Amino acid sequence: MLNIGDKMLAKNSERLIFKFSHQKIPFAMPRTMLKDEQWTCLIPILLELNIYDKENLRQTVEGILYRMRVGCPWRDLPEYFGKPNTIYKAYQRWFRSNKLIALFALLIKDSDLEWVFIDGTHIKAHQHSSGGNENAQAISKSVAGRASKIHLAVDAHGNPINFILSDGTTHDVKIAPDLIDNIDLSATVTVCADKGYDSGVLRAHIKQAGTCDNIPRKRNTKPSNDHMDWDLYKVRHLVENAFAKLKNIEQLPQDLISSNKVMRIRWRLLVLIFG
Repeated sequence: MLNIGDKMLAKNSERLIFKFSHQKIPFAMPRTMLKDEQWTCLIPILLELNIYDKENLRQTVEGILYRMRVGCPWRDLPEYFGKPNTIYKAYQRWFRSNKLIALFALLIKDSDLEWVFIDGTHIKAHQHSSGGNENAQAISKSVAGRASKIHLAVDAHGNPINFILSDGTTHDVKIAPDLIDNIDLSATVTVCADKGYDSGVLRAHIKQAGTCDNIPRKRNTKPSNDHMDWDLYKVRHLVENAFAKLKNIEQLPQDLISSNKVMRIRWRLLVLIFG
């Protein structure tokens, strides 16, 4: 049985707990992605796309990029970015009006295409992506599970310029012609890839586009590798680095659930450009 002193102490403790549980605790400012120089260059592009320069525009864009990078639910965004519902609605509005595609096209307009590096990588699908029409979703089942493949092309600085999604079991060399057809190779000196792209059909396709290939031949082929620029081949790590950064984006596997996955992955590439 508690005495009067113990009861008073218990009540005071409850009041303190209630007080501090309902008190807003200031959070540290989250790590943002856009530098002031980048934001200054981005503002005219957003205005060109009829995205108005509101007071909270930068926080909204930073909130979207933060969510793409971290992969948290919208409602768990830090308070620094503003109301989560406002950021979510802005994202959906820009997404459905195709302003994302226009933004990506404008950002890659001045790419350095002297060298173009191509490669492909597997992206394991999220567990909720199973079921439904997986062929239409570019998802196939292999020994490693359900997966898709991202075929990516980067410029001489390692910035993404084009990509194609396919199912996880399609060979890279079958997608490569379509990948380079969507790139203006008029100013390109060399298209570089690893020996997985060793194909006479692909070499002829690159030559027809008016450029040269820097693709090593496999050991079981008769022609030699005298055509290879091995110093340039070492720079091929740029496309590998792009994949490494892309796979660090926590939201990426969940995008394979969506029917609009191509447009959603463009957001991830924007995160890659700004990062």
